[in-house]
Amino acid sequence: MKFVKILFILFIFSAAALGGVSYWIYTSVSKPQPHDKSNQFIVIPKGSNPTEIVDKLAAEGVIKDSLPTLIYLRTFGDPSKLQAGDYQFSSPISPLQVLRELEKGEERTIKVTIPEGFTRFDIAKRLSEKFPTNPPTDEKEVLALMNDTSLIKDIAPTAKNLEGYMYPSTYSFPIGTKPPEVIKKMVEQFRKVWKPEWSDKAKSLGRTPQEIVTIASLIETESKYDEERVIVASVIYNRLSRGMALGIDQTAVYVAKMENRWDGTIHKSDLEANSPYNTRKFAGIPPGPISSVSESALEAALNPSQTDFLFYVLNVERNDGSHNFYASAAEFERGKAAYQIWLEEQRKKKREQEANN
Repeated sequence: MKFVKILFILFIFSAAALGGVSYWIYTSVSKPQPHDKSNQFIVIPKGSNPTEIVDKLAAEGVIKDSLPTLIYLRTFGDPSKLQAGDYQFSSPISPLQVLRELEKGEERTIKVTIPEGFTRFDIAKRLSEKFPTNPPTDEKEVLALMNDTSLIKDIAPTAKNLEGYMYPSTYSFPIGTKPPEVIKKMVEQFRKVWKPEWSDKAKSLGRTPQEIVTIASLIETESKYDEERVIVASVIYNRLSRGMALGIDQTAVYVAKMENRWDGTIHKSDLEANSPYNTRKFAGIPPGPISSVSESALEAALNPSQTDFLFYVLNVERNDGSHNFYASAAEFERGKAAYQIWLEEQRKKKREQEANN
């Protein structure tokens, strides 16, 4: 009987240990890690075995720790699928994503990621850096290329530039690709995402496709959660129907970028800028989009929730970027007061950290 108890205890400890190791492996390979090699090619030579491949990526800093990746690969993966090639890994990236890239194989290409919410100014800067030309093309010249709206004339005949129509995604291009080709590819991707019936849906809402893309860009900059975006959309439509200014601070940021004075901080002067893009000062939607837009944001703009909400503020209790929504100004003011207290606490913590450092 005593022997059985000992075996049972050993079994429990073994199971717990196995569970702990499994959890460590899973979290290690699932968590994206930043690295500084996103603009460089890492060559995996032909004939490299899985250990050599993983060790090289760990030495380059693309993978933080080779051991959990190797254990995962040999236990749950298929080492034989890893291919030689010239790889350019985005940052941040998880070991699991790295392994998927290695299974695809990759010739030497230039990989560029355009995040959701990037403005044309952000995109121009990135393209000038990632796609060098001879003579060099600076970001102002790339930005000028985005004034050619011929590719979207049927969707947005009044658009002044391609803001909102360069789809955010990760793209791979052959070496030697020029910025105009990249811009064209991003617009073509937008056209693939934009469904023909969406133009009719926009009309049923009393909006043009250009206005829908503009509203989607506001939603894109305000919320990162798909389930919340339709509620943000409802607030926008509710305020528009009442003739209320939208009061979206990211439009002031966009004005600062247009006027080449954005320094990373929203100043009082930004909020008072005399521009039709400034939704704190002027009612209605801006003259055009203020960022790249995802399919999620477009769908939210076309399918707003039916609510009475007119206000929202960050949910400081969750502190995860989500929002609380309010139908009355009094409720909003209470939520805003709680946010202001929380914001001051965050600033205080930051000052203390900077002082300690």
